[in-house]
Amino acid sequence: MNITVHRPGDLTSADRAAWTALQSKAHLNGSPDLANPFLSPEFALATGQWRRGVRIAVAYEGGEPAAFFPFQRSATGVGRAIGLGVSDCQGLVHGPGFAWDARQLLRACGLVVWEFDHLVGGQGPFETGASGSFPSPVMDIDQGYDAYLGHLRERSPKFTRTTLAKDRRLARDHGAVRYVHDERDPEVLAILMGWKSAQYRRTGRSDRFAHPWISQLVRRLFHTRSDSFAGILSVLYVADVPVAAHFGLRSERVLACWFPAYDPAFSRYSPGLVLHLRMAEAAAAEGIAYLDLGRGQKAYKDSLKTRELSVSEGWVALRHPVAFGHRARRAPVRALRNTVQSRPELFEPADRLLKRVGQFRSHGRE
Repeated sequence: MNITVHRPGDLTSADRAAWTALQSKAHLNGSPDLANPFLSPEFALATGQWRRGVRIAVAYEGGEPAAFFPFQRSATGVGRAIGLGVSDCQGLVHGPGFAWDARQLLRACGLVVWEFDHLVGGQGPFETGASGSFPSPVMDIDQGYDAYLGHLRERSPKFTRTTLAKDRRLARDHGAVRYVHDERDPEVLAILMGWKSAQYRRTGRSDRFAHPWISQLVRRLFHTRSDSFAGILSVLYVADVPVAAHFGLRSERVLACWFPAYDPAFSRYSPGLVLHLRMAEAAAAEGIAYLDLGRGQKAYKDSLKTRELSVSEGWVALRHPVAFGHRARRAPVRALRNTVQSRPELFEPADRLLKRVGQFRSHGRE
């Protein structure tokens, strides 16, 4: 196996086309999860503009590109999945039957360890280093929106009935409801980011948009468009005023949900849920196979999902002091977080505490 490593901007147009072709054929080759837009060359190129150490390893077979592995590398050889912390799908993009050795790949990339937290399924050489696997709910719409809604009515009749009724009530109380699947106004993106930042602070979470590189990455992806990839801003309007919005990434077959938020003044109408149903309807009409809601325990995800994918976290490493030190620092933090999140008797008090802290901080700013 011949492996070369490139800076994102040094990939040839032929390499990028080969990468996209592997993703386009993934659903036909029995690996549909590899079609996720977080695994696309566009996401890697955009991340490389705002993060140091982004590299792309290309593996060749018979002189042709057979696999692409995006990653981030520090000066000491510590590697992370590209966009770790915001990327919801990670791994090596490859064609059917491609086999690789994880440690051989690490050596070729100049890494002593590679850390991941949303490793896509079917990555056997990497999965040997997984410390845990977690559900990532999806909404299947490949049979059309009516089929999805029928499944939802059968599985959760009360939820479906209530959400559709709130959609109608929103229009009755406040005026015509309008949905735009692919809004191109950057000012609406700014509104969404403001809502999301306020939500992070209100719930005591770290505000992702307080990190300039994340804000810049989202804006860059908003303006990135091709037949196989696009940043999609979906907006629910009432009387031409936005009340809920979502920014995510689309490949040919997958819409990856990323940043949903809504105006809290309309919370009694569950505009976020209404928005997701409108997104599913529009995406199904465009030939999308499923919406990936992403890893994480949320009540709205449980209500909307049709099934779950599995993603893993962990690391693969060489025998090296830097690798041992990195794992020693990271493992306890991850273990504690996962323990709290997986046990309701721990998570619920911690969640309430975070929300109280968030409210205290919000009052302090007023």
